[in-house]
Amino acid sequence: MTERKSFLLRMNPRLHRVLEQWAAADLRSLNSQIEFLLTEAAQKAGRWEEKDASPKPRGRKA
Repeated sequence: MTERKSFLLRMNPRLHRVLEQWAAADLRSLNSQIEFLLTEAAQKAGRWEEKDASPKPRGRKA
């Protein structure tokens, strides 16, 4: 299994609710949904280098 880095994330309660609902709709955990969205944003911004790439977040593709 791929090593995971953990850290504390503070966010607006409204954003938390939105992400929880979105994760549930996509059949993902909240953590997996956040990781999926951040990975997707990094790829779109051209900051995701394949040599640095770890496996894509688990869950159903949106």
